[in-house]
Formats: sequence, structure tokens, C-alpha cells
Amino acid sequence: MEKIMVYFDMPGVSGEQYDQVWKDLKAAGHTHPKGLLHHAAAPTASSWLVVDVWESADAFKEFGQVLMPILEKNGMPKNDPVILQLHNMYNASETPEYESKI
Repeated sequence: MEKIMVYFDMPGVSGEQYDQVWKDLKAAGHTHPKGLLHHAAAPTASSWLVVDVWESADAFKEFGQVLMPILEKNGMPKNDPVILQLHNMYNASETPEYESKI
């Protein structure tokens, strides 16, 4: 299966809302979501940005069954994430090599 990158841009979301989503995920038993390889989040001038790398679209879809109700509960905007086939992934902490489709 192909790895994917999932990109959420959530206008108006605060750091407190983001942190509460993680607390709710942990309370639901998803401290380490199955299939999630990398997760990064940061505030922008007007939104909260989240970028994930998943083992597969199926792994993200399965996790979405837990995630989406939690996002809704915490007042997150109902915009769909952008899902892209991953072309390249580099992790300097594990190995000097990188994965690429090149």
C-alpha cells in the first residue's frame, strides 16, 4: 500500500482546541494511532495546520471513524482534509537515507 500525507487546515482553531482533541484521543485509547507514521501541528496567522503521514489511506480512513466525531465535539471546522500520495519522506533521526519514488 502507498503511504499518504494528510493535510488539515482548520481556520479559527486554537491551540487549546487542538490539545483537547489529543486528550480525547488518548482517553479513547488512541495514544499511538495505528498506521500513523508522523504528525506535526502548528498555528498559522488565522488557522491551525496539521500534517500527518500514514502507512496507507485505509489506515487513515479507519482512524477517521474515531477522529471525526472528536473533531466535531471540539468545534473544529467541517472541512475535509487534503489527502495526497506521498512522494518523498525523510527522517533524519532514524537514518541518513530517505524514501522517494524518484
